[in-house]
Order: sequence, then structure tokens, then C-alpha cells
Amino acid sequence: MAVGQGRRIILLAGPTASGKSALAVRWAQACGGVVVNADSMQVYSDLRVLTARPDPEEERRTPHMLYGHVDGAKPYSVALWLDDVRRLLAGTDPRPLIFVGGTGLYLQALIEGLSEVPPIDEAVREHWRGQSALRSAADLHGELARRDTAAAERIRASDTQRILRALEVVESTGRSLLEWQSEVSPALVQAGERFLLIPERYDIRVSIAERFRTMISAGGLDEVLILLQRGLDPSLPVMRAIGVAPLAAHLEGQLRLDEAVERAITDSRQYAKRQTTWMRNRFADWQPAPRFFENAV
Repeated sequence: MAVGQGRRIILLAGPTASGKSALAVRWAQACGGVVVNADSMQVYSDLRVLTARPDPEEERRTPHMLYGHVDGAKPYSVALWLDDVRRLLAGTDPRPLIFVGGTGLYLQALIEGLSEVPPIDEAVREHWRGQSALRSAADLHGELARRDTAAAERIRASDTQRILRALEVVESTGRSLLEWQSEVSPALVQAGERFLLIPERYDIRVSIAERFRTMISAGGLDEVLILLQRGLDPSLPVMRAIGVAPLAAHLEGQLRLDEAVERAITDSRQYAKRQTTWMRNRFADWQPAPRFFENAV
């Protein structure tokens, strides 16, 4: 039996800047529910503005969970998120839960389960993080091809994060990441109402540009400055959040602010396109999110 069975659970997925967070809040207010984060970057306390995390007033008006509870120095993962969700579902709070986010892997793992990869030896993880600073993605991919041919065939030569993950798994466990992924844990949520919110492409493009420029005026640049001052490992997930790299380049004198902003907007639009494609393929049977909230309650 899934942990949260018997409780009303709503899943709401959509690309960045699609308006899903605002819809989730209205939903929670209407049904007396709690908004639960399913976004891999909104978990970090360091990036409220640049990840469009709910502000303190929004959190005061509507209950939110799993937002901003992780320090940027810690590498968070889908497995850790599922652990947090498991504890949440095991509680006695009967309120409906509205899971909302753009990290499709989180929502997929919630309803389909996740492969149980053992904890990675910290020395192995540190070794490959160090290698990522010294070697190109193509070089690391070649290393993976020598150690784990099957995984290398499935991972793009430019996808440094997944390459490093596959390398650390095969070195730490002696088994391919693909072997571990074939052994899946039970899903935490087996029922629930599932909705997909994907506006027109033009609307998302406009929303992304407007939102990012607002983020700059709201303190987004200051957030990146603080991250740089902390001297965090550039391979950490928080340092790869959209907008961090170009804004860091501006702060280091490599880009004008307008160039950094345009680069971040472009990166965000490309990410939204990838999210949309992935969600339409993986969540093809989810219902379209209602255009009018009154029809959704």
C-alpha cells in the first residue's frame, strides 16, 4: 500500500514560468490543502529569488512544505526528496497535498518508484567532482565508456552531471547505474489527481523574460554574489541553477549585466522547451490543468 493512500493528493506539473505555482496556491486555499515542492532548485535556502520560491508572505497565507530547507553546500537528490516526502506522508496531518514542480523526475519517482542505489563513498564522490573541474565532459564520457559501456551509450557526451553520477556509481558499487535503475522501489503515491499545465510557447517565452528581469530587481544578483562569496564547489546543484552562471560571469567582470540577463533568459527558455517535451512524453496520460480554477476544485 502506498504511504499516502486515503489522503487527497494532487500532482501538478509544468515547465518553468507556466503559472503552476500560482494555480497550486489557489487550489490549496480552496480545499484547505498544503503546497508541496517538487522542484529540485526550490529546495535550496540560498536561492529564493532566482528559483521563484514563494516569498514569506505567500508562505504565511498558504501552507508550503519542502521549500528552502536545504543548504546550498549540500548536494540534494531525488532520493533525498523521496525520503522527505515519505516522512510527510507518514504523518497524521489529513490535509490534501498539492505537489507542484517542474522537476519531472521527482514526480515520476513519486508515482513510479526509484532505483535504490546504495550510498556513494564520499571519497569517490569527491574524486569525480575534482575530475569535473579538470577534464571536459567529452573526456569524462570517454572514461565512462571504458568503465560502463551501456551507461555511456544512454548518456549524452555533454551531460556532465549524469556522466559523473554514472562514474561514481560504477566505481563505488562495482555495478552499472543501469543495473541499479532496473531495481525499482515501490511508489509512494499510487493514486492521486494528475494534471499537466503547458501554456502556449509564446506565452511561456514572454513570461520567462518578464520574470527574470523582475528577479534581478528583486535581488537575484545579490543571491549569486553571496554564493560566490561562500566559495561553493561549482559542481554542486545550487551552482547550476539557471541564471547563476551568467550572473556570476557578470559579477566577475566577464559579461555586462544586460548580456548576462539575456543569456539567462535564453537558458531558461531552452530549459522550458526540454521540460515541455519530456513531460508531454512521460506524462501523456495526465489531464490538462483546467484553464479556469473554478473547474479544478
